[in-house]
Amino acid sequence: MQVETLRDVLQWTKEFHHHLSQCLSHCTEKNTSERAKFILAYLSDHEENLAKVVNGFKESGNEHALNTWCYEYVNKQPIIQHGQCDAPFSNLDAVQIMDVIADQHQQVIELYRYLASRADIPSAQEMLSSLKSLEEHEIMRMVHSANRLEDM
Repeated sequence: MQVETLRDVLQWTKEFHHHLSQCLSHCTEKNTSERAKFILAYLSDHEENLAKVVNGFKESGNEHALNTWCYEYVNKQPIIQHGQCDAPFSNLDAVQIMDVIADQHQQVIELYRYLASRADIPSAQEMLSSLKSLEEHEIMRMVHSANRLEDM
């Protein structure tokens, strides 16, 4: 996907969460650990909900912010690409799954942080800051929920 504007970044983020949701769901039945299956199912639902929230930002966001060019920024801070889901989570335990998910979300958070630090207009800075906060909050929530499941 060619990312040139913040609208494109939001589209990419939506697709990232949707793809991750599908991958997690795909791996749920292939994993032999019941605990890992629960976490995979939970994370899949959570990622799909995140895709919907990001889409809401894209659909109702400030047009000036959404149309902000970020091509040169993305070239300096490349975004992670959606790969094929070849069942990468099917052989991982619950802790390893959360480590991978947290790392992937951290990359998205860093992208938003970087773009917010480079944005020239306040509406773009505000939108990116909100998205960064959303991602940070949601990864904390997912980790907390996974830890509670681990305690059971």
